[in-house]
Amino acid sequence: MKKRMRRFLPFKILFLITAFALILCGVLWELIPPAGIRILLLLSGAFGFLFSLLREKQIKNEQADFANDICETIDSLINGRHPENYRPYEDSDISKVQNRLLKYYDQMQETKLASERDRQLIQELVSDISHQVKTPIANIRMFAGILEKPALPDEKRAEFLATMSAQINKLDFLLSSLIKMSRLETGTFTLHMDNSNLFDTIAQAVGTVYSKAEQKNIRIDADCRSTIRIRHDAKWTAEALENILDNAVKYTPAGGNIRIHVRPWQFYTRIDITDTGIGIPSEHYNDIFQRFYRMQETACEEGVGLGLYLARSIVTLQKGYISVSSKVGKGSTFSVFFLN
Repeated sequence: MKKRMRRFLPFKILFLITAFALILCGVLWELIPPAGIRILLLLSGAFGFLFSLLREKQIKNEQADFANDICETIDSLINGRHPENYRPYEDSDISKVQNRLLKYYDQMQETKLASERDRQLIQELVSDISHQVKTPIANIRMFAGILEKPALPDEKRAEFLATMSAQINKLDFLLSSLIKMSRLETGTFTLHMDNSNLFDTIAQAVGTVYSKAEQKNIRIDADCRSTIRIRHDAKWTAEALENILDNAVKYTPAGGNIRIHVRPWQFYTRIDITDTGIGIPSEHYNDIFQRFYRMQETACEEGVGLGLYLARSIVTLQKGYISVSSKVGKGSTFSVFFLN
């Protein structure tokens, strides 16, 4: 700023002198002889010419300073540094251009971070899939080798075939869950939100776990009026509720109960799924929604630890949320909230 002020000083002084000379010519026109007037006019012309030269030089200097400031700003951003010559509160052309450059730089940085997050997410997914499919594939390969032995008794052959079939079903379930997880996390699926009947969605979810519940003599009761309608994706919501119900059936002892209770509120509709299962320690409330997480107490049960993770992801994408309350040995309640 000081350098610019020093460049303006001679320009202002010359302008004042030229203006004064012109005024003096007008005032003393009749008092000074014609020769003196000619001399004053010549001086005025000389000052005017000098003024135009200095003005042209000033413009060139300003253009050079502008270009240098822009280049310095761009060089700083390329090197990941905040430009030292940035003047955010100065009302000048250079400040306006710098502001635009910094906004563009911030947007590019955000895009770069998003790309890095996506790359890391894909790496984690590939690692998770590779780790999870190793065990069932190894078991299938082992049983296939055993079944190739011609001297194997028919009873053992049937037993190994049944075990092999169970491993194939487990692998199919795992791959299906992983595909759903990857679609949710990468955003490669589309929600079809509609103001539809919630009773039908709950009935669809119950229907998928009813057979398992019946085998364990577990009773499922649903308290939901057939007139309740909320805005949701029926297919994916049924998937989320099915995962919660499947966990409830899996970890509820034989002869237990599962109750579904729907309560419409002013802004939300609440779906409570309560079981009489083994319960969840309070310190694990957040852990159970993490992918591939399984409590030590449930390690012997069939599953891969994706059900609740998928359920929460599906509900969250529909602007809802899930909470849990539980008492160890007495059961758990998963509460699902959807906007009306």
